[in-house]
Amino acid sequence: MSIRMATSFDSVHPCRSEPGAGRPSWLYPVRSALAVACVAALLAGCGATGSTATHASTAAPASTSGTPAAGLTVVLPRDVIAAPIRVADTAAGPVGYREVGAGSPILLVMGLSGSIDDWQPDFVAGLAAGHTVVMFDNAGVGRTAALAAPLSITEMANQASALISTLRLGRTAVLGWSMGGMIAQALAVLHPAQVSRLVLAATQPGTGKAVPIPAAAAAAAASSAPGRVLSVLFPPGQVAAAQAYALGILRYPDIYQAPPAVTAEQAVAVSQWMAGQDPAGREIGDIRIPTLVADGTLDALDPVADDRQLAGGVPGAKLILYPGAGHAFLFQDSASFLPAVQRFLS
Repeated sequence: MSIRMATSFDSVHPCRSEPGAGRPSWLYPVRSALAVACVAALLAGCGATGSTATHASTAAPASTSGTPAAGLTVVLPRDVIAAPIRVADTAAGPVGYREVGAGSPILLVMGLSGSIDDWQPDFVAGLAAGHTVVMFDNAGVGRTAALAAPLSITEMANQASALISTLRLGRTAVLGWSMGGMIAQALAVLHPAQVSRLVLAATQPGTGKAVPIPAAAAAAAASSAPGRVLSVLFPPGQVAAAQAYALGILRYPDIYQAPPAVTAEQAVAVSQWMAGQDPAGREIGDIRIPTLVADGTLDALDPVADDRQLAGGVPGAKLILYPGAGHAFLFQDSASFLPAVQRFLS
């Protein structure tokens, strides 16, 4: 399988392009090699046991025929894949982002080591039915400016706030996955006027009381081996769900992830958050924004005890747990999770 290497960056006001800058030098060899390796891993079953999937549900592609429901925009996965990556000039430096759909805004915040190309196109298309979906790269990833060391969840949240201001999103719904959920919590604590609703997917509180991430699972999540990463995102037996996710993101023309040095900085920021060393994490009890906490019951990176603690710590938060799903439950069970999110946002 070949990986097309043409760039797809674009710019619109109040954003800009960077003539002659091109992509970061690490991007092509690291991510293209990962893509090729991932395809090989998929053909080998992603290192899984070979058991058949019993709980692998994926988002139904948007229909190409018929009339959409009133107020909804038909967005296809191919529309997500084709959407250009733009660069917004914010008070916290350039931020790379992609935007699809129409309607009230929802900001997607990615987790550790990921980029905007790690959002499965079918999942984004489902959210974009009735919403303007904005995905952005965290500090030091893709076209987003690095932040001064030491990197923290709070500073990444401040950079997300700067993007919201630059794009004039107003009060936006925010969905954060894993580390992205920590950034979303900090954003709600520090910039509550910018957040209308909060969806926290497979993430931990920053109170210092979270159950530690198991060492083996953490190592697998940070691995450069696609099979190991997929094995910790999806439970054993969910080979079909893992393949659907991986093949979905491989449809992006020039997929990439965070460079290793940035991933290491993010890991330290996550550890400090979970240890209660980031001030914003200790203030989740002050959040007065409607909040939905969701996860899979078999999440190897985020034990259910953390989900319950997080939901109990945010006043009025709603908790949804998906049996048999793991850290990537939002993709594995998108057929159930997407309607739940849409209802929550309505």
